Amino acid sequence: MVNRAQIGVIGGSGFYSLFDRSDAEEVEVTTPYGPPSDVVTVGKIGSRTVAFLPRHGRGHRFPPHRIPYRANLWALRSLGVRQIVAPSAVGSLRAEHGPGVVVIPDQLVDRTTTREQTYYDTGGAVHVPFADPYCPTGRSAAVDCAKASGWDSVDGGTLVVIEGPRFSTRAESRWFAANGWTIVGMTGHPEAILARELALCYTSVSLVTDHDAGVQTGQGVTQAEVFAVFAANIARMRSLVADTVRALPDDRACPCGHALDGIKLPFELP
Repeated sequence: MVNRAQIGVIGGSGFYSLFDRSDAEEVEVTTPYGPPSDVVTVGKIGSRTVAFLPRHGRGHRFPPHRIPYRANLWALRSLGVRQIVAPSAVGSLRAEHGPGVVVIPDQLVDRTTTREQTYYDTGGAVHVPFADPYCPTGRSAAVDCAKASGWDSVDGGTLVVIEGPRFSTRAESRWFAANGWTIVGMTGHPEAILARELALCYTSVSLVTDHDAGVQTGQGVTQAEVFAVFAANIARMRSLVADTVRALPDDRACPCGHALDGIKLPFELP
């Protein structure tokens, strides 16, 4: 299946489709880690061939802690994907970043507890560099496209990823904010590290849908609130993702593709 697509897009909550044209092709992919969240849809954005996969599956079948992350990233790489744009819904830990703001994070904190977060759990030690979890080239493209579109956007920030599916308590939210972290979500990890373990470029595009529980009074964030804000911005998010895809370079000059250099792998990558 190699070379079916150049770029992958992993859609978040409410982002279940990317292509409007009838010439997009649905591709079923098998992986050593089971089936991905859904069939992969391959289509065109400008001159770029893109593979789209809804992270939660169409109809939001998979909660954050049950998403088959390893199968998803493996499936995209097996189709030839080497660069990934990953939109998602997040809560804000900063009063100044309200609903509707888009954040392009440059750092990540993992607060998950039960997820399989490596491909290399047998066959020998494989230690992958992860100091900077996101692709610098992809981040730059996303930031430039967000600014060009006039979207209220934030260049950089720390995404803290919680286990879910529950939202944070007020104490947790205030603790996250006190650490200087910017946004909170449930799906950015292990997605980012699995992409790095496959030497893929990975760029998170995070839409703020709410102020997290510790930032304001009231009942705190609700699922209905998250889905409503994302739905109100879905057309704009699709446009930003498409612009970012067009802006990505054909040839990768970033460090992401060299993440496995000099490391003996226990198996061959697709």
